[in-house]
Amino acid sequence: MSITATGIVVDRTGGPDVLAVQDITLPAPAAGEALIRHEMIGVNFTDVYQRRGFDPVPVPFVPGMEAAGVVEAVGSDVTAVKRGDRVAYARWRGSYAEAAVVPVGSLIPLPDDVSFEQGAAFGMQGVTAQYLITEFCLPTRKDTVLVHAAAGGVGLMLVQFAKHFGARVIGTVSSATKAEAAREAGADEVIDYTRRDFADEVLHLTDGHGVDLIVDGVGKATFDGDLRAVATRGNIVVFGAASGPAEPFGPGDLISRSRTVSGGDVADGIGTHEELLARAGDVLDGIEQGWLTSRIHTTLPLTEAAEAHRVLESRESIGKILLSPGA
Repeated sequence: MSITATGIVVDRTGGPDVLAVQDITLPAPAAGEALIRHEMIGVNFTDVYQRRGFDPVPVPFVPGMEAAGVVEAVGSDVTAVKRGDRVAYARWRGSYAEAAVVPVGSLIPLPDDVSFEQGAAFGMQGVTAQYLITEFCLPTRKDTVLVHAAAGGVGLMLVQFAKHFGARVIGTVSSATKAEAAREAGADEVIDYTRRDFADEVLHLTDGHGVDLIVDGVGKATFDGDLRAVATRGNIVVFGAASGPAEPFGPGDLISRSRTVSGGDVADGIGTHEELLARAGDVLDGIEQGWLTSRIHTTLPLTEAAEAHRVLESRESIGKILLSPGA
């Protein structure tokens, strides 16, 4: 039996105004699926990219890639979860709604001592941070890590993960308020890139050595500086383009100082349910042990999804933006 739920629908690409509140029809969960009643929904730049058409998705569609909630119903063959279970999920589009039908292979059991707010906040950003830090160049106590947009949702998680592994962490931010948030997360030094050339400042802070690992979700505004700030035999991991795609460069540009550049998409790191649960388990362990947390910037009603996107795109938010279906 199908159900009707309030959701957000995109029927054309464009600005936040294309996020329209509509009733949507959800089918009963089929084999391998579960119906999840959402308690909290996470907002991410991936949602913005899809809304703009930068990451093309056939219209109409319900945006959103993560949420936390309670299992309402399951398909006939499902035994891994049952009605009433607390779960979270990520990387499954359609979360901007009161409920969603989700493959069981995308679900993450949510411990009772982890709130729905934290559950909706860690699936994309926490797992992304874990992937970016552990997959390419695991930092040690001898390393210095540069995290761009260190006060953003992923940035704050990256700072905490890098510090957990013992690295010295330098963060870039765009305001004094964001600088304080990055320091609270554990950053050893913070650079306001709107006032200082971050690459020059990195070289000054490291006595000309540069940083061993750069994790960059900004793109166009930062990548040229990354090539100057990275150390000999250092690594740059690019996972987003919040300021637009970086300018093209040739492979030969990396020969000097033996630098490497990698592209990181967390979807490639959670290709199986086992991989997803392993990475999510690391994040949940950090949350339960107390060394990792997702800072919540604001929680808005689901019906104000357009405002949530405006806040996110303004780059004024610190931490995670959530949507509440019940607000």
